[in-house]
Amino acid sequence: MPAHLPVLIEEATFLLRPRRGGWVVDGTIGMGGHAERLLEVGTADTRLLGVDRDPEALRRAGQRLARFGDRVVLRHGSFRDLAAVAADAGVAAAVAILLDLGLSSYQLEESGRGFSFGRDEALDMRFDPTRGPTAADLLHTLPREEIARLLFEYGEERHARRIARRVDERRRRARLSTTADLVAAVKEAVPRAAWPRRTHVATRTFQAVRMAVNEEVTALAEALPRAAGLLERGGRLGVISFHSGEDRIVKRAFRSLEEDGEFAGLQPAPIAPGPDEMHDNPRARSAKLRVIERLEAA
Repeated sequence: MPAHLPVLIEEATFLLRPRRGGWVVDGTIGMGGHAERLLEVGTADTRLLGVDRDPEALRRAGQRLARFGDRVVLRHGSFRDLAAVAADAGVAAAVAILLDLGLSSYQLEESGRGFSFGRDEALDMRFDPTRGPTAADLLHTLPREEIARLLFEYGEERHARRIARRVDERRRRARLSTTADLVAAVKEAVPRAAWPRRTHVATRTFQAVRMAVNEEVTALAEALPRAAGLLERGGRLGVISFHSGEDRIVKRAFRSLEEDGEFAGLQPAPIAPGPDEMHDNPRARSAKLRVIERLEAA
C-alpha cells in the first residue's frame, strides 16, 4: 500500500477530537489516515462511520482500521447522501464529521482512472467506477460552450475557450479516450509563453473535468447543511478544501449556518498547512480547513 500523507491531520485532530464517546463520521474516508488518528485520540467508546464513493478506497481503509474492530463501520456512498447513509448505519447524531475533498495517493498513482496528467491512462476520473459517465463520455458529448464554462468555473482556467475549441476539433477526428489525448489538446490550445511555471499546464483542466464528472460542486453544496444537521449539540464539522471554488462554497454554507444562530465558526480564516507540511507533502500546499460547531444551546 503506497504511503499516504493525510493533509492538516494535526489541526483536524485537535479541532475535531471526540472528547466524549459517540460517533465520528468521515464522509470521505479515502485511505483512512484522518479516521485512524481520530480513533486513536478518542475514547474507548468512540466509534467511526467511514463513507466513500470509491470501493477500493473503502477496502484499503478497512485494512488500515481493522485493529479497531467493531468500532468501525464502513459504507459505500456519497457524502451528499450522508444523512441517509448514517441512518442506515444506525448513526442518529455525530460528535464530529470530517470531509476531506482531496484525492488520495491511490487514486492519483494506482487507480488507473486518469486522475493524473502524469500518466497515460483511460480518461475515466470517476470516484465510483461503477456508475455514471466517464470523463471521456463528457468530453465527447458536451457542447463546446459547456466545456468552456466548466473549465472556467471549476478550474478557473483563463484559456477555457481555446481549450474547449481544441477539444472539439480533436473529437471530430477521434474520441479523446486517454489522459494523453486531453493533455495534448491543452498543450496545443495554450500558447507556450502562457504555460505556468510552477504547475503543469493541464492542472486546471484536469481539476475541472474531474469535478464535472463527479458533480463535486453540487454534492458539496448539498452535503454541508445535511452534515451540519447530523451533529449533536457541541459537535463539530470540519471541511478540508483544495481550491478557491470549494472554499467559497464552504465559507458561504458555514456563514448561512451561523446566521441561524445554532452554529458558530471556530476561526475567522481557514487554517492552512505550515511550511514543514508543505515541504514534506507538496500536495498539501493549497489545502484549507474550516470548522464549525453546533452550539450546546440554540
